[in-house]
Order: sequence, then structure tokens, then C-alpha cells
Amino acid sequence: MSHTPSIAFIGTGNMAGSIIGGLLAEGYPANKITATARSEGNQARARALGDIQVSDNNGEAIAAADVVVLAVKPQMLKDLVLEHADALANKLIISVAAGVTAGSIENWVGHDCAIVRCMPNTPSQLRAGASGLFANAHCDEQHRAIADRIMAAVGIVVWCQQEDELHAVTAVSGSGPAYVFLFTQCMIDAGEACGLSRDTAEQLALQTVLGAARMASETGVDVVELRRRVTSPNGVTERAIQSFEADELAAIVTKAMRTAMARSQEMSTLFS
Repeated sequence: MSHTPSIAFIGTGNMAGSIIGGLLAEGYPANKITATARSEGNQARARALGDIQVSDNNGEAIAAADVVVLAVKPQMLKDLVLEHADALANKLIISVAAGVTAGSIENWVGHDCAIVRCMPNTPSQLRAGASGLFANAHCDEQHRAIADRIMAAVGIVVWCQQEDELHAVTAVSGSGPAYVFLFTQCMIDAGEACGLSRDTAEQLALQTVLGAARMASETGVDVVELRRRVTSPNGVTERAIQSFEADELAAIVTKAMRTAMARSQEMSTLFS
């Protein structure tokens, strides 16, 4: 595609809306973006994103597009693809549906087709997302570059060499925001239990998580070293770290993430 490809977003939930908003903010031409939605409410939300084309006709949107972003719920994907298989056959398909393999999508299309699977996460809504991508064997460098540009509009992009790696991506970054929210909630609850007001504990915890994340991502210093710099020998922080280690925090986190990965693997068999 030597020209700017036209993109059809099939489904306009939060993730699709985030990607469209990111593309527009990056200067992607609005007239090259179409979004489909069945309800009037979702259509109105799509129009509010910018001067894009909004439709309730999936077939027309797919037929007119170079790139089709499948952003419907996983349980809806098979029927959608089967209904529009012929039109999808010559498109670059980008799927953000969790648990649905590229092989399943290709089988439903019934033809060899270029498919990129994507595992984004919710901070994409703030253009601070982390997305893992996998391209099937029918994707060329141009296909990968297009998918990279689309998802880079909402955050960082990492490419997986094997599709199975997306299960680990799901456990790390896909589910990861929930882990951070849970730990932050625990910090707030503990701060309140230690005598702070709820509001004060919340302000301190939220800013601490934000500041720590920025230090880890912007200073270029390894997180182990950053932790060491905060942890003075025989100091307050060291006692807290020792308590975490005594309760085997690392093992708790590893077990939880392996459980998440196993569920992701299980889901991939449900939608085949």
C-alpha cells in the first residue's frame, strides 16, 4: 500500500475508541477511518471522536477498507468473520479479540490472509498503553509497519515471534493494570489503617505509584537498582521489603501470573 491505508474498525468499544483517538491525535486523516456500531449510542460516541465516517453496515465498511480492525467481543468474532469472509480475504486483518488465534480467524475466512493479533491494555485510553503484536506467516513488512503505526498511536508496541507468547503478554501487560490497581488499593487501605485519612492515603499512594512508574520508565535505571537506592541498610524501607520477602511476594506474583497465562491458553481453545 503506497497510499495511506483506509481503516475500518468493526466495533467501537473503549479499545477501538482509544485507538481511533490516538490515530487522530497523531494526524492520521479522519477521512481514512471508518467505525461501525450497531446502537445509536455507540455511533454517537464514535462520531464524538472526530470527523470520521460512522456506519452500522459492517459489510460496506469492510469492503471499502484496506485494513480491518476486528474489535468486537471474542464470542461475536466467529459469526462476524464467517459472514464477511470473502470481503476479508484480501485485507490486512488486525484483531484485538482476546483468546482468538490467527489460525482460527484464517480458518473462518477460508483463505490465506494477513492477520496481526494484538493484545493491548487499558492505559491505551490515555495513550500510555503497552501492546503485544504477532503477525502470521502471510504478513509482509508493510503489513507489520501498518499494524505497528496503528497500535503505536496509543503506546508502546512489542512484537512476538511466536503466537503463544501472547499468553504471557496477557499475563504481564494485559492484566497488569489490575495488579497495580490492587496493590495501590492495598497501600491506601494500609495507610488508612496506620492513621492517615482516606483522602490523604489515596493522594500519597496514587502519586507514589505514578512517580515510581515514571522513574522506572524514564531514568534508564534498572528497577532493581532503583529499589536499592530507596532501601537504606537497616532503615524503614528495608524492614518493609524484608516483610514482603518473608511472605514470598515474588512467588505470589509468579503464581498469579502463571494462573492468568493458563486462563488465556484455555480461552484460546474456546473460540477455535
